[in-house]
Amino acid sequence: MPESAPNSFSSIPILDYSLLSTPEGHAKFVEQLRHALIHVGFLYLANPPVSREDMDALIEYTPRLFDLPQEEKEKIRMANSPHFFGYSKLGAELTRGQTDQREQFDFGTLYDNQWKPGDPEYLKLWGPPQWPPEELIPGFKETYLRYLAQVEQLSYEFISLMAEAFELSEDALSPFFNGSTKPESGVMQHRSKIVKYPARKEGESDQGVGPHFDGGFLTFLLQASDHPGLQVQNLAGEWIDAPPIPGTFVVNLGKALETVTQGLARATSHRVLSPAPGSTPRYSIPFFQSIAQDVLIGDLVLDFKPGILKLKDSRGQVGATDSVNYTEYGQYPSGYVNLIGRVKSHPDVAEKHYPGMFKQFFPQGLPAQGSAY
Repeated sequence: MPESAPNSFSSIPILDYSLLSTPEGHAKFVEQLRHALIHVGFLYLANPPVSREDMDALIEYTPRLFDLPQEEKEKIRMANSPHFFGYSKLGAELTRGQTDQREQFDFGTLYDNQWKPGDPEYLKLWGPPQWPPEELIPGFKETYLRYLAQVEQLSYEFISLMAEAFELSEDALSPFFNGSTKPESGVMQHRSKIVKYPARKEGESDQGVGPHFDGGFLTFLLQASDHPGLQVQNLAGEWIDAPPIPGTFVVNLGKALETVTQGLARATSHRVLSPAPGSTPRYSIPFFQSIAQDVLIGDLVLDFKPGILKLKDSRGQVGATDSVNYTEYGQYPSGYVNLIGRVKSHPDVAEKHYPGMFKQFFPQGLPAQGSAY
């Protein structure tokens, strides 16, 4: 596509983390990052500072996790957890009125829940994950936690690089992380999923997960099989493939980041198509960087130098996207925005652990499927 239409990117840029090892490379990386943040909202990160051995080990564990006996998976089903951690069966969620053909486990970094009666309900969201028994999948929990710790560290390093790209002070984003952009124990909890997209049957919908935005600030996706399927909607409304590249992360921006940057950083609509009939399953492992639960995004909108903010104008006219979720940022604390999305997506969890909100959103009782929007 012509260079004069930057809003119509036709591929996802690849940024090489190893450039940061020299002053010249660092400057080049930051320049490339600024372009990706403003014009694309997605990027591949090559040579990330995460052990390739741990990445490969986690990928190897992934099909084994889904091959556990169904009764064992049901023992750690999400309905057990007020923190929305655990197993969700195939087809449990809708996106834009269609069933998402995915089976998944939600996990997170270690955190001791600190909610007490009288506190806002959204403080229940952070707490201990549910894990499969060690004897059924030896070493999985240890490997995953080691991997998550490294990605958490990377996510904070990326926040600092982002601040540099936007010519902000190094600590400009620390209020969104309870005052620290370092992985300090007990300060923050970040979420991760392991997702299986089975091959669709002939005549079935190809919706693995429908068009959506992510919340929060940053997502780091490890594509854990060699299937295509992830697609990104460019700013002209066209769907662009983001195929797996071994050893890389796909990094994308969340709706909260777009809101606090006055739209300078762009959250980008994306979806996943199911593998073709007769194919093996597609697997993916996203890491979702959280922001502080009590932050009211509308009160902490960042100020930029006029020259930086003006870069948004070079993006051109933005076309319509197919995603509409996370419109509540700016109205409510971040934790409550996330709780709304979780309650809508997983009404069985809400019925058990958030009965007041369940009645608010589901006055007719428990639906067959959840739908965030």
